[in-house]
Amino acid sequence: MSLHPRRARPAVAWGTIVWLTVVWVFLWGDLSVGNVLAGAAIALAVTTGLHMAPVDFHGRVHPWGVVRLFTRFGVDLVRASFEVAFIALRPRYVPHGAVIGVQLRSHSDLYLTMTAELCSLVPGSLVVEAHRLTGVLYLHVLDVRQAGGIEAARQAVLDQEERVLRAFASPAEQRAAGLTPRREEVRA
Repeated sequence: MSLHPRRARPAVAWGTIVWLTVVWVFLWGDLSVGNVLAGAAIALAVTTGLHMAPVDFHGRVHPWGVVRLFTRFGVDLVRASFEVAFIALRPRYVPHGAVIGVQLRSHSDLYLTMTAELCSLVPGSLVVEAHRLTGVLYLHVLDVRQAGGIEAARQAVLDQEERVLRAFASPAEQRAAGLTPRREEVRA
């Protein structure tokens, strides 16, 4: 019997290491042996050296919700890109930006993060702060007039959150957020 109990070795998250390596290669834009090895080494160091809090996921993937989420995200991305280009190319036009606060329905860290990321990826809006405890996102909107006003910009964020919830939240989580689960989500 040993006087020093063995420490449990942390499990290596190979899927995460592969994913981080792929992201590393894409960010550098160079598919070479050295770049892949460097990405893998950094991914291994990050996954084993940094202890992240586990993310609780009690939902499930709803295929039609995912299709709706990413289809609408693509449409929003293209539309907003043209709107920002129009603002940039319009002579003497001064956009009226604003920082707005949006109270989200769900207080889940996962859904708050997903909503914040999707909103930030659409040109013309950027999440400047997120309050985990209160579930409030603060976004900078490039041009409130072009967004249809402050309330329309808030509603766009809430609509994005609803699409996230309908794509990934369980029926119980949807009800807790004030949404009525759709029939196909209850059966899944």
